[in-house]
Amino acid sequence: MPILQRHKPRPVPIPRTVPENLAAGELAAAYASTKAAFGVPWMGVVAMAFASFPGFYRALWGLYDPIVRSTAFRSACTELRDCAEREAARLDQAPLARDLEKAGYTDADLAAIRKVIEVFAAGNMPYLLMATSARLLLEGHEVGEASPGDLTQAGAPPVLWPAGQALTLVEPHHQDASGRALYEDIKATLGLPFLNTDYRALARWPSYFHLAWQGLQPQVGQPLYSEIVTAVHDRATELAMALPNPNDVRSETVRAAAAAEGASGEVLAVVHLFQWLLPGLVTNVAVFQGQLEN
Repeated sequence: MPILQRHKPRPVPIPRTVPENLAAGELAAAYASTKAAFGVPWMGVVAMAFASFPGFYRALWGLYDPIVRSTAFRSACTELRDCAEREAARLDQAPLARDLEKAGYTDADLAAIRKVIEVFAAGNMPYLLMATSARLLLEGHEVGEASPGDLTQAGAPPVLWPAGQALTLVEPHHQDASGRALYEDIKATLGLPFLNTDYRALARWPSYFHLAWQGLQPQVGQPLYSEIVTAVHDRATELAMALPNPNDVRSETVRAAAAAEGASGEVLAVVHLFQWLLPGLVTNVAVFQGQLEN
């Protein structure tokens, strides 16, 4: 039996988050340090939600701060992405490029979409590992005992997006009725109380994103899709368990930090939500990637 069972928390918590453009002081500093450490151009909703519990987030970051630039961590991210793409290839990834070209999309347009997909295909992996570590620790499991890991520094992370250039996100209030209906369909199909950044970034190209979602949506909830997402979840758990833990961050330390927030149950529910949804998100992004590669 897997160490962590994948199931949706009930009731579904509504995470408390502060958008990047409104973050200030210590919160803004936490956002900046997270993005720099993970080498990503956006603060994932998962990290925003965790950072809303600052004591808990500091305790969790005690595990990640010394390892995020290590060979062991980079290798874990690569292995997790390989797993997601290998599993997602079992789903229907009907090619979209030709239809988009017929609709007027240029090579530059398609390259721009692929570039955004690559940001999330690579950048979601550290967020999924972090959410998995958080749930493991909060549920009483110790991490980093399976292997000391390779703490050799791997250097700066690859540049996924030009420094200082924000991702363009299409928020619900930017959308017309058709776009808002698409967003509601995504949330309803995936069972989410909010829309992840990935979808809002790809909605920059509305006609493309409608086609991409139409190709994926009928497969969500099918037995094969659930099997694939569970495989990604289980691999993330294995990799998170084996990450090095040079600061010897223990379960009791992280649980005490969550309790000190005065909301240990809320912290666990929020962590559980993201650890449940992120394997599906990385699978969906891998499908979007395959749709434009085939």
